Amino acid sequence: MTSIQRIADRLWQAHISGTCTHPVREELARLGDARQTLHLAYQVQQELTHRRLQSGARLVGRKIGLTSTAVQQQLGVDAPDYGALFADMAVGDHEEIDWSRTHQPKAEAEIALVLQRDLPHERHTYADVISAVAYALPAIEVVGSRIANWDIRLADTVADNASSDLFVLGSTPVPLRKLDLVQCGMVMERAGEQVSIGAGSACLGNPLNAAVWLADTMVRLGAPLRAGDVVLTGALGPMVAARPGDVFTAQIQGLGNVTAVFGQD
Repeated sequence: MTSIQRIADRLWQAHISGTCTHPVREELARLGDARQTLHLAYQVQQELTHRRLQSGARLVGRKIGLTSTAVQQQLGVDAPDYGALFADMAVGDHEEIDWSRTHQPKAEAEIALVLQRDLPHERHTYADVISAVAYALPAIEVVGSRIANWDIRLADTVADNASSDLFVLGSTPVPLRKLDLVQCGMVMERAGEQVSIGAGSACLGNPLNAAVWLADTMVRLGAPLRAGDVVLTGALGPMVAARPGDVFTAQIQGLGNVTAVFGQD
């Protein structure tokens, strides 16, 4: 077993057992110089993606992380990261989430884009992405970490599939022509109490910036975005730690509401 496989195995065991493990960044750093660490972390992510596909999971899209300038500065990076979305990660609006499926969960509100065309170009424009999007939906990403106590740096979150757990999509699709992706306001409440606010501009200035970045990145990696893919474009406001029994509702201007319901522990 290679070093990449050993690190992936530790994260895989944490994933299937619902437990946590210690950070992987130091092990990754020992495999090469600092310039290689991020590349190696993505190799771990790819190994985990392969294992999920081999176990019967279906790839349905990608998530974009680190779209907040403040979070990028905190982790010392100047670009987003990405992870894979699988069908078994999808949760329906108001559908109860079994707490045992989560890993130290946090909730964040996002705009999801659903594609109707492939994005195969080396360099995409706004027009390419807009033409490829069938509709947008409000979304709550249930962020999760297999790393104990969220003790993460960039290499840890990338290796751990960009700290993903589950995602909840709203059920009323809206075409992009009816949305102001920059000025749209977001409010997320927990049991009626406001816990996060933001706007489309919090996501790299415009969620389309995140989508273009992802489309270009996936082409370079030989895995372009395809028709039918779901793209979670990134948080519109601060993430909030979830507790058993919590109910989060996010309202995004022009997109409506989506609700994530957490079951009891």
